[in-house]
Amino acid sequence: MIESLLIANRGEIACRIIQTANSMGIRTVAVFSDADAQARHVELADEAVHIGATPVGESYLDGNKIIAAALASGAQAIHPGYGFLSENPDFVEAVTAARLIFVGPTASAIRAMGLKDAAKILMEKAGVPVVPGYHGSEQSPDFLAQQAELIGYPVLIKARAGGGGKGMRRVDRAEDFEQALESAAREGLSAFGDAAVLVEKYILSPRHIEVQVFGDSHGNVVHLFERDCSLQRRHQKVIEEAPAPGMSEAVRAAMTTAAVTAAQAINYEGAGTIEFIVDGSQGLRVDGFWFMEMNTRLQVEHPVTEAITGQDLVEAQIRVAAGEVLPFTQNELSIQGHAFEARLYAEDVPAGFLPATGHLQRLTFDPRVRNDTGVRSGDDITPFYDPMIAKIITHADTREQALKQLSRALQNTQVAGTVTNVDFLGALARHPLFVEGMMDTGLIERELDTLTAVEPASMLSTLVAALSLADVDFNESLSGWRLWGSASHLLTMHCQREVQTLRYAIAEPGHYQLLDVDSRDVQLDVRIQPLSADCLVVEVNGLKKRVSVVRWDEPMCACVSVSAEGRTLEFRCPDPLESAKESASNADFVSAPMTGVIRLVDVLPGQSVKEGQRLLVLEAMKMETSVLAPRDGVVEQVHCRVEGTVDGGSLLVSLVKTEQP
Repeated sequence: MIESLLIANRGEIACRIIQTANSMGIRTVAVFSDADAQARHVELADEAVHIGATPVGESYLDGNKIIAAALASGAQAIHPGYGFLSENPDFVEAVTAARLIFVGPTASAIRAMGLKDAAKILMEKAGVPVVPGYHGSEQSPDFLAQQAELIGYPVLIKARAGGGGKGMRRVDRAEDFEQALESAAREGLSAFGDAAVLVEKYILSPRHIEVQVFGDSHGNVVHLFERDCSLQRRHQKVIEEAPAPGMSEAVRAAMTTAAVTAAQAINYEGAGTIEFIVDGSQGLRVDGFWFMEMNTRLQVEHPVTEAITGQDLVEAQIRVAAGEVLPFTQNELSIQGHAFEARLYAEDVPAGFLPATGHLQRLTFDPRVRNDTGVRSGDDITPFYDPMIAKIITHADTREQALKQLSRALQNTQVAGTVTNVDFLGALARHPLFVEGMMDTGLIERELDTLTAVEPASMLSTLVAALSLADVDFNESLSGWRLWGSASHLLTMHCQREVQTLRYAIAEPGHYQLLDVDSRDVQLDVRIQPLSADCLVVEVNGLKKRVSVVRWDEPMCACVSVSAEGRTLEFRCPDPLESAKESASNADFVSAPMTGVIRLVDVLPGQSVKEGQRLLVLEAMKMETSVLAPRDGVVEQVHCRVEGTVDGGSLLVSLVKTEQP
């Protein structure tokens, strides 16, 4: 049995592996970069080894440093988690050459499935259905464009070495193919070191259903049923569930049989996932699914499979890697209830799901459900790694119950210090089509306006925020009190990109009134009783509600996060001088929406541009973002360079108005 395990990863998956290793009595060794010196996975491990600078290429992607750390720490085995080196066959061979155990499949299995084009050819030979498309080695743009015409639009361009939605572009028209190809190839090269792509028919009502498979070195291969991962944006999963809604026993048998066949074709060992694209236009059918790719590793969404089967997949990985027989047989596996997983990200949804950064002033979850996270209150979300904060997992006897649990858990999730997608996730969990199980991978795109609609802040949250920003001490009985009666106070706050000017009054200690917001009479009367420094009981019309408040200061700005009535909102009160500077700015300057690396610059000084035209491409947190012209104009100067790093808010391009004839 393995007695000492090094985890070659970071964040929530490193913490997840440590948890299982601890339960098995296995000593754990963490690795960390400069940016992760105080990270949660470092704190949880029995030992931690520094492996380099913050960039992943100098730390988490440096296999030699990780192997050296394992040998120096006395670890017997290396668990790669997912991402980073988890599907790198050269790393696997280097691990085994160092006489260490790799917790995962063999290098040959990873190679067989590592390139999407070769994998699909292999699956065709094994009798597994494959999506029509071009999977060959010819990569000239003209040839690929011809193949797209033969396949018929819409098509999907996919980086052959890709995963996690990276290097994927849907193309609906021939005139858009060239730019989409360039972008997919560039992203594939950046993320995976391989610019080659394949082109496939895009299924118009696609569902993404995958099957969890597991093999051992004794020739056993089983499946642990399916997961539905159809709720996606930018080809990245948002909410996953198991089992798939609408799945019949006949289709399940056909799909799981195909998945086991695929794993057997490469003598697979360990945890893996066979991903299928499914035509959901006429319900699930035995002839309506096709092999898409295999992930030769543990998946981010593995907790939903653990929930419905009662199995610990990480423990099974460790046991199989140690040479043991699979700890379960196919007959011992069954589906128990229903499970969901929602991915909580630091991202600005109204700004187009841009990755966000920030200092986590507070991070709390609903304790009644499973929450897998790699961060805690006081940690920083940096621009250097994936912006995932946590995975929120629910499990119940029925799909309806599990989904209601998920909705409640999202409402009870409190994050202060960065913007998140929690409201977006909540809107998804309540969306009628998703509630009915009638979704496909295009649902989010079609319903984007509804799902990203910004609800105004409640009057209760607005008043509590105003009092906090005005430094009213709820624990001080005389805070704000005046000898000769109450007086109104005027305050300007920013919330959800809106500016609010409000007037409030302190009637007496503990008794507060919101008089108007933006000159609208509201007349909200509340009484506040503090329970602790950041928890209040607010009484409105005889109804008492618990409200959480976190107050902090940033340069030139006072901030407060208010969690009330199922929502967490952040309010800011900028310094007047800063506000004046902001109002003086205009669309003549295009700034970086986040910290990142410039991958492409499309314009030159003196060039005329139209509103919405792409100026440049910025890569941050493993994702490309196109920066567009805010209006018609002429490029005065480009203030950045290709491959240069820019900070969020820094000037990228300056424009001047187009001269009128």
